[in-house]
Amino acid sequence: MIKNFIKSIVEQFPAVELFYRNTRDLLDQRNPARATPWGFSFAGHDAMAAGSFEPEETAVVRKLLAEVDVLVNVGANVGYYCCHALSMGKAVVAVEPNTRNLHYLLKNIKNNGWEKQAEVFPVAMGSGADILQMWGGGTGASLVKGWADIPESYVTQVPILGLDRVLGDALRCKKALILVDIEGAEFMMLQGAKHTLMNEPRPIWMMEISSSEHQPPGILMNPRFAETFGVFFNHGYQVFTANAAADEITPAIVQEVATGQRKLDTHNFVFR
Repeated sequence: MIKNFIKSIVEQFPAVELFYRNTRDLLDQRNPARATPWGFSFAGHDAMAAGSFEPEETAVVRKLLAEVDVLVNVGANVGYYCCHALSMGKAVVAVEPNTRNLHYLLKNIKNNGWEKQAEVFPVAMGSGADILQMWGGGTGASLVKGWADIPESYVTQVPILGLDRVLGDALRCKKALILVDIEGAEFMMLQGAKHTLMNEPRPIWMMEISSSEHQPPGILMNPRFAETFGVFFNHGYQVFTANAAADEITPAIVQEVATGQRKLDTHNFVFR
């Protein structure tokens, strides 16, 4: 009863809601580290530490990591996939602008003694230098207003850089996996990754791209869905579902999804 009353007050007054959410995020930074099934300690997300978070995607990522020298994790969150890579002896470039997530990302890297193996950039990705608003927090923060029904008042400002600017020549002559989970801002990020897309050897990309899920109110289909895939097709990439089936996704399939003629059972894809 009391919990519902507080919730109703918070929802009626945006300033109270913002204060509540910011305070909650600050208090959440006390989450202790736990041992994981992979031998490293982890704090900030209980399901990740327990090994029950995205088990199929985790298996795909670990398989891809075996092929590369470095992981670039755009939208690194609290460092779940970064820790997997570091535990496998891979170098890591982590990109994460959210204050709460960044706290745990740094903590998880340092607690495991990997601070010399990882570069961390506290920015979001876009076409170039900018300062934009980001809505939400945790695993669902987005540069897209209205994404996943995140309240407009739950917002902060974040610095923006292009991925090319962040990486520079870091991937030259290195095999890389670029893992992207940025809640609807994928096409924007690719506008600042033109040189990275052409790196030699070509990076493997794994990216979450929603079609109709989580779109802002009034938008039934991701307006950049086909264009996002098109960037990769135009650079000679093939696309596969990021699951055990690894089904190929052709340009024709992408068009069918973009026009509402077809639905896919995943929103995670591998580009190689």
